[in-house]
Parts: sequence; C-alpha cells; structure tokens
Amino acid sequence: MFVGHYAAAVAAKAAEPRAPLWTYVIAAQLVDIGWGGLVMAGVEKVRIDPTLPGSALDLYHMPWTHSLPAALAWSLAGALLARHALRLSWRPAVFVGLVVFSHWLLDLLVHRPDLELWFGGPKAGFGLWNYPVPEQAVEIGLLGLGAAAWAWVRGRAGRSLWPVLVFLAALVAVQIVAMLMPGGGDMVGLGATAIAVYLVLAALAWALDRPGGTA
Repeated sequence: MFVGHYAAAVAAKAAEPRAPLWTYVIAAQLVDIGWGGLVMAGVEKVRIDPTLPGSALDLYHMPWTHSLPAALAWSLAGALLARHALRLSWRPAVFVGLVVFSHWLLDLLVHRPDLELWFGGPKAGFGLWNYPVPEQAVEIGLLGLGAAAWAWVRGRAGRSLWPVLVFLAALVAVQIVAMLMPGGGDMVGLGATAIAVYLVLAALAWALDRPGGTA
C-alpha cells in the first residue's frame, strides 16, 4: 500500500477541512516516516526478496511502527501534536489521529502477516500484495473515492478543482515510478528515499492548499 494511504488524507480533508491538507498528508504516512527513520538507524529491519509476488519487501521486524500498539501510540501522538503544536481544535486534531491510524488498517489489508497484534505477539496481514493487479485496483479505487469526496466538497463551496486534479495526478505518477523502479539492497537508501517522497508530497499539499494559492 502506497498511494492508497492518501485516500484517508483527502477523505479527511473533505470531512473536516479545517485541518490543512499537508497535516493529513503527513498523518497518512507518519507511521512510514517513522519506519524509514528506524530502518536507517538499524532498529527496524527489512530486506528485498525478489521472489515475492507484488511488493518485494520482506518486512520482518518493525514493532515500533507497525505493531498495533505502536500504531495506536503514533495515532495519539499525531492527534496531540495537531492539537497543541498546530493549535487545531479537537475535532480536526482527532481527524488527524484517525488518518494516522488508517495507515495500519490499510496495511493490514495488503501486507503479508508482518503486523504484530501486540509486542512480540502473533502477526497479521491479509496478503493482498500477493495479488498485484487486484491490489493496485484497490489502491487506485480508494484514492479515487477519497479524491471524489474532496472534489465534491470543494465544488459545493464554489472552489477550484485544480488542487484535487494536480494532487491526484502527482500521486498516480509517483505510484507508476515506484512500480517501475528496480528493487535494491540498500536499506538505508530505501528509508531515506521513502521519507523524501513523503515530505515532497506534503510540500505539494501545502502549496495546493495554502490561502491565496490555487483555491
């Protein structure tokens, strides 16, 4: 799951527009931003297995980001940061926290069993990654539904749809590039690249959503 995570971000923007889009975009991938940093530090582990269907990532050790307790902790932290650091009211802050937690739920759908239900406990994952074509259809379908909700809300308010179209096009382009890029064995580089992509998309979201911008 990659661009499918952003379905939660744009759907949340439609449901609670008082939070800036970039906060939802960061929230959608906050767990993976933490994962990238911990992979670079050697705390969490991943390897590339080209024999795996779909995603070649073997995510065999990531308790501090992708276990259920960790996901709940990241979600709570996201909501509290939105409330106190960004000074959002409680409703949009809660939406930010929910978007953070949506990451774990969406990963549960596509990951092979690598998500710990508690620290050191059994691992879950429905394994949609093993069926690449349906998995890609689910990702793009979820993103399309979220973008449609965001576009509908903007349209009702008489606002331009260009931000929706630009952000959607950027996500689809990044997904295609990710699918075509060959997998490598540099895990530090993998973590750094993931974080860089997430931050670039957050910057794009900020540019599209800022007051006086393309709205």
